[in-house]
Amino acid sequence: MNQNISIYELTRKVERFCEQRDWNQFHNPKDLAIGISTEANELLDIFRFKTDEQMRDMFIDEVSREKIEDEIADVLFFVLRFAQMNDLDLEKCIDHKLEKNALKYAVEKCKGKNLKYNEI
Repeated sequence: MNQNISIYELTRKVERFCEQRDWNQFHNPKDLAIGISTEANELLDIFRFKTDEQMRDMFIDEVSREKIEDEIADVLFFVLRFAQMNDLDLEKCIDHKLEKNALKYAVEKCKGKNLKYNEI
């Protein structure tokens, strides 16, 4: 597993793939957001009605794991494409959101809890 590839490099791969197919014309913010949602829901559907044990087994089984990998790749594809087409800096987006969340979810208030910020 190559953990060293950058967001920039992944974005360029997606961009080249789409440009080779002349897909820019179809990739407006609405349709890319729909793509993110659709693919995220396809990932979610894989796990629907599964027990913890069944889900663990899915990551061991090659066929199930490949389905999961395909859907997570599709989600990331659309996220990268959305950012690229709309000139969003994903690192900046993440950093800014983490700063906001650090205020909402102070470690001393929420460590080990899975409550929403308005429930803490």
